[in-house]
Amino acid sequence: MSFDLVVKGGVLPDGRRADIGVKAGRIAAAEPLPDGVEAGRVIDAAGDLISPPFVDPHFHMDATLSYGTPRVNASGTLLEAIDLWGELRAVATAEEMAARALEYCDWAAAMGVLAIRTHVDVTDPRLAGAEALLSVREATKDWLDLQLVAFPQDGLYRAPGARENLLRALDMGVDVVGGIPHFERTMQEGADSLADLCRIAAERGLPVDIHCDETDDPMSRHVETLAREALRHGLGARATGSHLTSMHSMDNYYVSKLLPLIAESGMNAIANPLINITLQGRHDTFPKRRGMTRVKEMQALGISVGWGQDCVRDPWYPLGAADMLDVASMGLHVAQMTHPAEMARAFTMATETNAAIIGIDDWGLRPGARASFVVLDAGNPVEALRLKPARLFVVSNGAVIAESPRGAARLSLPGRPERVSRRSSG
Repeated sequence: MSFDLVVKGGVLPDGRRADIGVKAGRIAAAEPLPDGVEAGRVIDAAGDLISPPFVDPHFHMDATLSYGTPRVNASGTLLEAIDLWGELRAVATAEEMAARALEYCDWAAAMGVLAIRTHVDVTDPRLAGAEALLSVREATKDWLDLQLVAFPQDGLYRAPGARENLLRALDMGVDVVGGIPHFERTMQEGADSLADLCRIAAERGLPVDIHCDETDDPMSRHVETLAREALRHGLGARATGSHLTSMHSMDNYYVSKLLPLIAESGMNAIANPLINITLQGRHDTFPKRRGMTRVKEMQALGISVGWGQDCVRDPWYPLGAADMLDVASMGLHVAQMTHPAEMARAFTMATETNAAIIGIDDWGLRPGARASFVVLDAGNPVEALRLKPARLFVVSNGAVIAESPRGAARLSLPGRPERVSRRSSG
């Protein structure tokens, strides 16, 4: 059998050695192949980690790469960031948002991020963000799975016209129903908004992904309403609660009731570690809360938990580089996931778990799956988390779309090796 592309000698995340043979945009073989196999291109990945693509299930592409416009977030708080975004949103054009988003998609390609679920603010009646990101989705469709969430940033009920704008955005082709119940004027209106949003999602057959309880207030308990509404409408894994940071401050007895309800509903959870630990706990002196939800506790009950990047160089976060290994590394540190099995799971969360959360089911390193994968300058998932290494090759739908050099450094030290690599020798 001849192949369009063969990657030789790689190591799969489970430790098996395998060659990957690609034909017509699909994985045709994931096993040792004979030397001299016929292929349009052969990549030598001897000892390098071959991974499913990275997936970002929670991002804000309409705001990305806008840091400092109209000014810097001086307090570093979530509320100042929302105010800043409101000022930028009022003057940003669809063309400008699309240009920034496309630049970010270039970054994603280079870092092996081949699927992104991005929230797009529908508060502005112009729906310029939806227009911009629908055009970006079309422009990148050959290599990037881009899902759009209709997100009423200022509240479904709190912002005038937001509900109508959300429905218009969905009619335009936006993929997912979004919301932010803790930003409504009252707890009751927050709960009412969740009931409304889940009903809309059920009626339209769409997923629902909610910014839920992104606050230090332990009494912000909208996730229980989201779980209840997911159960009521049979949404299951089509329902996702993102952030869930109030859980870091909740009473343990209440959480012992809450987590089984979330598990029963079948909904997903997404932590955004870089942003959660940056924005939360800003009112604390010491002891200072870390601001991230209860990742391991949810996983122990079978709840599917993913990692999200959330923000890159925008009013909420001044850093970021489209690197899901950076996100996963921070997540495992804050969640104290340092057992080898936990670290391996932290890596899987950024790839296969995230893909499942946003409903992608044809990815993986198996025959018949889409030929999208990443070759990393690391020998295993834990080493990849430690090094955050170069993405040597990024393959999307059978085509190599990005290449990077290895990370070894050249030394000029008497009596020492000429080159140094931080990869383990074992």
